[in-house]
Amino acid sequence: MNAKWQTIAHQCLDGAESGTMTFPQIVATLLEHGFDGYTIDLRLGTATYYLRTGEAIELEAAKSATPVAERFDAAVVKEAIREAQALVPGYTYKGFCAKISGAGCAGYIVSFPGRRVLYYGRTAETHTEHFPTAPT
Repeated sequence: MNAKWQTIAHQCLDGAESGTMTFPQIVATLLEHGFDGYTIDLRLGTATYYLRTGEAIELEAAKSATPVAERFDAAVVKEAIREAQALVPGYTYKGFCAKISGAGCAGYIVSFPGRRVLYYGRTAETHTEHFPTAPT
């Protein structure tokens, strides 16, 4: 495993958790360094970063103090996504994770080739969020 990949994955996770990197910055950084996507498991508190080579890097992520609710509420998940996209005053990744956990989101999968994020609940209900397209 390339030590540089480990460093990049750590930097992106730390950047999300500390608020020093936005989602678009994280995606750009990971793409630039050969990553294919990543998953966040809100129940385990893990982040797994996948490389195009088939290798993966699993890191311990900050675990949400909010337990994952039994019922998946896609409307609340979408609301949290919109708040993140707009970087509303007071937005934090920690707050985002707490909100989606409370809405029954157990984790999410980010696919760079698919240009989407799949949010899933404990019952495998899902919400798919496509990456915003740049204005032409």
